[in-house]
Amino acid sequence: MAHREPPPPGTTNATAWLFLSPWIATFALFGLYPFAFSLWASFTDYSPVRAGGSRFVGLENYGRALVDPAFWSALGNTAVFVVGTIPFTTALALGLAVAVQPAFRGRTLFRVGFFMPSVVSVVVLSLIFKGLYATDGAINGLLAALGLPQPAWLNDPRTALPAIMVMDVWAASGYYMIILLAGLEAIPRELYDAARIEGASAWACFTRITLPLLRPTLLFVLVVNTVRSLQIFAEVFVMTRGGPLRSTNTVVYYLYEQAFYRFDLGYASAVAYLLFVVTLGLAFVQMRTLRTTPEAAR
Repeated sequence: MAHREPPPPGTTNATAWLFLSPWIATFALFGLYPFAFSLWASFTDYSPVRAGGSRFVGLENYGRALVDPAFWSALGNTAVFVVGTIPFTTALALGLAVAVQPAFRGRTLFRVGFFMPSVVSVVVLSLIFKGLYATDGAINGLLAALGLPQPAWLNDPRTALPAIMVMDVWAASGYYMIILLAGLEAIPRELYDAARIEGASAWACFTRITLPLLRPTLLFVLVVNTVRSLQIFAEVFVMTRGGPLRSTNTVVYYLYEQAFYRFDLGYASAVAYLLFVVTLGLAFVQMRTLRTTPEAAR
């Protein structure tokens, strides 16, 4: 067998960087540059339609946001959305994962059926539910047939945000079901067999085995769902445009209005970074609260 000479020093690294260069260039252009530019813009009064260029204003944009009632109203609506959807989405996803994990006839069909809404575009789902929530839509038609009141779902400040929340829980549960199902499949079956031999009930197995060992997966689901919920935008944009009476105006939609309706990109960038700080803080709290492993708990 002929002896193969090793490549010259540095050749392997140069080849690796050569193959990585398209991704690095793309990430720098569409990731790092927008991040750096928006951070710079948050300290200026930058507006693409204002003559004379931008002016450095320091923390003025951040202070303006913190005293703006509209910003706090949008943050409050976002908080209501997060608190009102995450527990239900997580519980429903966990229930579905437990239900479709055992082997039974048609299990694959149920798994695919529950997961399908998360594959469909959010804009498409929002348009479908906008029709369902219409005054003469299917939901009010069913309520009328049952002799019940028919709310103006998306035109009433009391029901507009809850209606969007219900749609979000329904649409997102299937995605998190798949993640939790993967976590369930990773739990050794021998633990359940041993527990049943000792006389443990199904509820005891769930609370003493499933939930503790599923903690890392639940943490991932909670953090990802929190980040996604804090950035709720497409549903609001399609279904209500922040109305009625700003009852569905979220932080990202408020940011969108400031940036692309009023062209106040400096202020909009500051709002984005305030949301980033809130998101980072919540994720940190969740990780510190739930990251304890079962071994550490014992």
